[in-house]
Amino acid sequence: MFVCDDTLLCNFPKCRTKLSSFAWVTACSHVFCDQHGSDAFSRSPAICPACSSTLSGKLDTVRTELSPSEEYKAMVLAGLRPDIVLDISARALAFWSYQIHQERMYQEYSLSRAEAQLKQMEKVLSQQNQSRELELTTMRGEIASLKKVMEEYKRKYSEVSERLMERNRQYQKLQGLYDSLRLRNMVVGGGERDVLTQPGHQDFNSGVARQGSPQRSPQFFSTGPDGDGRFFSCLETNGPRTFFQFSSPSRDRGPLLMKKH
Repeated sequence: MFVCDDTLLCNFPKCRTKLSSFAWVTACSHVFCDQHGSDAFSRSPAICPACSSTLSGKLDTVRTELSPSEEYKAMVLAGLRPDIVLDISARALAFWSYQIHQERMYQEYSLSRAEAQLKQMEKVLSQQNQSRELELTTMRGEIASLKKVMEEYKRKYSEVSERLMERNRQYQKLQGLYDSLRLRNMVVGGGERDVLTQPGHQDFNSGVARQGSPQRSPQFFSTGPDGDGRFFSCLETNGPRTFFQFSSPSRDRGPLLMKKH
């Protein structure tokens, strides 16, 4: 119940409903709803549910109507002396003052309890925020370190890529050289095979063709640094001879023809 409100609230713990029709009023200045008052005061001796006071008197608990009729209002204090009427009114006002004071104390207690809970929650929230900030700082540090590692890996990757490109260029160069040498060797080897596989060869001095034997096939040699003119040599026991040391067939066969004649 608020100070500006003229509605009583049930003083039973965990009830606090607004009272409208009937209520139970006690000598200890507490009021209860019809349901909780009937349950609590049906036993003897009656115990106040709010302050645990013993209510053993006949008029210590009274069930009263909160909205009496006009006839009741006209007759309830009729015939009483003014001082009695004022005494009754003073006690009724004291009851209301106690209810207002009790409600104010209850509201202050509820407020202090809510403030304590709020402070506790703020403390927990602050601790959680500090923990989150610490985790966030740690994660930021980890992110920074990971960025450094990533930059280092990028640098290494760039270096490795450059080395790989350089190796590829060298490989392409070597591959080109290899292909050119291979083609050159194929051309030179093909020429040698053509010369070696001819059925005969012609003497440069006489112009007479002689049948070439596989055992005496001429072998070509490259010209030496001294320019001795060694083009080929026959497979003879005397070793290779120069070009002008070969005798013509006419000179070799001359004495044989003369002897026959």
